[in-house]
Amino acid sequence: MKPILILLTIALSSSYVHAQSAEDSVKATVNKLFEGMKNADATLVSHAFSDSAILQTIARNKEGKLIIRNEKVKDFAEFVGKQQKDAADERISFETVKIDGPLAIAWTPYNFYYEGKFSHCGVNSFQLVRMNGEWKIQYLIDTRRREGCKE
Repeated sequence: MKPILILLTIALSSSYVHAQSAEDSVKATVNKLFEGMKNADATLVSHAFSDSAILQTIARNKEGKLIIRNEKVKDFAEFVGKQQKDAADERISFETVKIDGPLAIAWTPYNFYYEGKFSHCGVNSFQLVRMNGEWKIQYLIDTRRREGCKE
């Protein structure tokens, strides 16, 4: 009976370690995006996304109506690449990461600073897909607000 218990313990431990490394690799992909933003590195930003990625922001227009803005990864990366290094500093925390095979989600509340000054806060909702052994951001939607932020 002892050898079975030892094998079961090893099997459960290795699956736990595997789950941890998968979560860490999801976090690394998301962090790569923000590292690219902070360093004004358009290439690093682009490589965090899949070729067919969708970027959206939930915001309010001038009339106060809720809208969803769409942005192309290429345009976003080009914009980031034109910034000064350290100008765009989005500080996130990982509240939730879930993984099922090649699909992952990450929910990351954030505070955004531009040129050292607080700008806004919100939440990012990421959908990632593991393609060719690498996590890529497939879908990113975020909220942006200035009220109710915890700096």
